Amino acid sequence: MSMSDLNTLYYGDNLDILKRYIKDETVDLIYLDPPFNSRASYNVLFEEKNGTAPVAQVRAFEDFWHWDMATESAYKDIAKSGLAKLIDLLEALRAFLGQNDMMAYLVMMAARLVELRRVLKPTGSIYLHCDPTASHYIKLLMDAVFGPERFINEIVWKRTSAKGLAFTRFASNHDIILRYSKGPEWTWNPQYTEHDPEYVRRFYRHVEPETGRRYRLDNLANPNKNRPNLTYEFLGVTRVWRWTRERMEEAYRQGLVVQTRPGAVPCLKRYLDEQEGTPVDDIWTDIRPVGSRSAEALGYPTQKPEALLERIIAASSNEGDVVMDPFCGCGTAVTVAERLKRRWIGIDITHLAIALMVNRLRDTFGDELSPFEVIGAPADVASARALAEQSKHEFEHWALGLVSARPAGERKRGADAGIDGYIYFIDGESLGLRKIVVSVKGGAVGVAQVRDLRGVIEREQAPIGAFITLEPPTQPMLKEAAVAGFYESELLGQQYPRIQILTIEQLFGGHTLQYPNPAQDAWRMRAADGTFKRAKRQYRSEGEQQALL
Repeated sequence: MSMSDLNTLYYGDNLDILKRYIKDETVDLIYLDPPFNSRASYNVLFEEKNGTAPVAQVRAFEDFWHWDMATESAYKDIAKSGLAKLIDLLEALRAFLGQNDMMAYLVMMAARLVELRRVLKPTGSIYLHCDPTASHYIKLLMDAVFGPERFINEIVWKRTSAKGLAFTRFASNHDIILRYSKGPEWTWNPQYTEHDPEYVRRFYRHVEPETGRRYRLDNLANPNKNRPNLTYEFLGVTRVWRWTRERMEEAYRQGLVVQTRPGAVPCLKRYLDEQEGTPVDDIWTDIRPVGSRSAEALGYPTQKPEALLERIIAASSNEGDVVMDPFCGCGTAVTVAERLKRRWIGIDITHLAIALMVNRLRDTFGDELSPFEVIGAPADVASARALAEQSKHEFEHWALGLVSARPAGERKRGADAGIDGYIYFIDGESLGLRKIVVSVKGGAVGVAQVRDLRGVIEREQAPIGAFITLEPPTQPMLKEAAVAGFYESELLGQQYPRIQILTIEQLFGGHTLQYPNPAQDAWRMRAADGTFKRAKRQYRSEGEQQALL
């Protein structure tokens, strides 16, 4: 799992999160509802900083899945994995489908299914929610990854009733949920629905006047006629009974055995409210979708009803088990897992979804909400602002990663005030290390903060100070920065502003800090690469940070 045993929400590409954080065989139940043809904006993959825009930092798709270099790379990684059946299947599908959006979707899903199988416990189950557009291809993938012998159910969920007239075809109104197991045995708790009203009317005709409870009369005779020890006379009737005389008499005193008339065979009362109900089969018509006016509705376009997830989680996990949703959207799976006293892991690529889940959990459970952590990084200004509001500390560390800065560590009062991070570079005839002092602000900013930074760089004898801000700088701030003048590199002979103000929006747009950074400087390139890794991980020990530098 994560660095702790807390419930966790991860921001990021789920393939990266699975590989980076989730240990082998630690999850009891996985539910996923991967997007396809949703017409929404999603980010797909992360890539190293190599001078081009990372795939996960842009609006990845109008339709999401396209065959591109990232897909080709994922395809080659699977080809090198040694998973013979999966490789054969993907090659056959590629020959059949070509390099289109569907094939891109299947390649990306194949890579994730391999990781999801790895993290499942031997007794774990996976439920994959999809529509008939891709369910037949997905089932082949799951056969290849889990084995056809691990297929348990294909569940049909009637999500809506037909609307309007279907002039050329039958109306489409269902989704498919494919259920597979990791091993030959799995966690299973049978689920039941309420009895059909007609069944109740026909078979539970009696109503107890004192309590209003419905019941039916059941036979107490023993089908095995050769039981001398159970053959006796009771209420004037001699039979081979199911129970001993002592048990029969006790049940009679409790009012559970009745005789409708003298001489009639005594019968057992079976109360309707003590029966389990009708066993749930693989066609689910009793769970309605989340409507726009539903109390559950959060405005999320693909939101699934809590009743759907409650049935799945109750059936295939127990209290204390770990439930994972790697495409968790607005968090229905983790919300239901919390309510059913399961531990949970949620992953999503959009920070807005993470923020929505946090609010939903807190609004739903209040003080009873189990402790949890959020791990990840924003991908736009809106999500950066949400992170700043949620956690000043996490925002600060993430923003430092944008400029390849090392966190300053635990701040002290006085001497270290105003220093959030450092950037080191080589300059001078001796090729000595110089440092840039970095200050990060996630709230309101003003000219006094720039003056403070000028004082800090003078005290620290730092040639450059960087001011990273979420909010736009004021004109007095820009003027104060300009007054600070320039630092001239001894090695390169170039000048660089001593105080540099950069907004988060500018950093997303490709702006960078200006300081001596020779293109052939191997140390600098290694440090930049290391900082990128720290930004991806978010949490590292001071020792690991020093090792990267």
